Amino acid sequence: MVDVVGYDVGGANTKAAFVTVKSGELLNAEGAVEYFPVWKHTEKLVDVLLALKERLGRGRLDGVGLTMTAELSDAYQTKREGVTHILDCVKKAFPEVPIYVLNTDAKMEPLEIAKQAPLEVAAANWAATGWIVSKHLKDCVIIDVGSTSTSIIPIVNGKVAARGKTDLDKLIYGELVYTGSLRTNVAAIVQSIPTSKGVATVASELFALSGDVHLVLGNITEKEFTSETADGRGKSLPEAYARLARVICADTEMLTAQEILGIAQYVYGKQLLQVEEGLSKVYAYTKTLVSGKVPVVVTGLGKNFISKKAAMNLSVDSIVDLGTLLPKNAVFATPAFGVALMVADLLEGESHK
Repeated sequence: MVDVVGYDVGGANTKAAFVTVKSGELLNAEGAVEYFPVWKHTEKLVDVLLALKERLGRGRLDGVGLTMTAELSDAYQTKREGVTHILDCVKKAFPEVPIYVLNTDAKMEPLEIAKQAPLEVAAANWAATGWIVSKHLKDCVIIDVGSTSTSIIPIVNGKVAARGKTDLDKLIYGELVYTGSLRTNVAAIVQSIPTSKGVATVASELFALSGDVHLVLGNITEKEFTSETADGRGKSLPEAYARLARVICADTEMLTAQEILGIAQYVYGKQLLQVEEGLSKVYAYTKTLVSGKVPVVVTGLGKNFISKKAAMNLSVDSIVDLGTLLPKNAVFATPAFGVALMVADLLEGESHK
């Protein structure tokens, strides 16, 4: 029996998963998420890692699994610097525990090996999601909509079949869509918005976020709006309405609530199109490699109101909620659960040698 904690260190959210595995059987699975803007407090990452472990209420560990996307944060000059700092923090947090890091080939490497090739472990969390789903479905396409971005991952013949390894390549292939449930600047989703007076171009400012859109539309609750707001104010509906009005240089005295609701609905539709464009590319590619039907697996914070909607709009073969395949709390921290299970699998394999 092995006890493992897995981490997915993101730029805005750090996620952790604790698993207990015995002879390949998952006996226990728990998850936790901490909003942590790494660009503000890089020096506090060790504290966040340890706090998440304590929240999961576990003492002894047999191993630690790690994946990350925080290296892209502008707190670091290069990805190499970011990866190195994150690896050093995990080592400082767990000096006596074996640490394994996920690479873009969906393999776990010892921390010291990962240090020697930092770009091979940068932004590899999608590979953990692909690996865990590939254990349940032979052929499929996964859409994981997080707070910041969307990963679209093809699985073919039980293997991760992504064409892109780096974020840059994945953006080209449609496997990464930089739009998410909470933190996306509305000005990055639309450039203009129709109003009763005509079409207004959007102010190129950080006035409102996708979280405001989904809060106003009822897609998320105030509690689920875990990131900071654009203006630093609260997450009540009136405050979200005010931020959305500001996107077209207006306010709640100039626009009615119904007009602002219309802005939210318009932005939502355009965000779905962004995801549909990426999904269409990856789905068409996967179809060329598979003779049978290809289901779309949805996961992440935006699985119900972005992933499922986009898949339905494209009339895919079928839609599978990852929550029907994995423990419910794995849906919002899938990469963290993935690396935890990968390390458990590795450790159990070593114990049987």
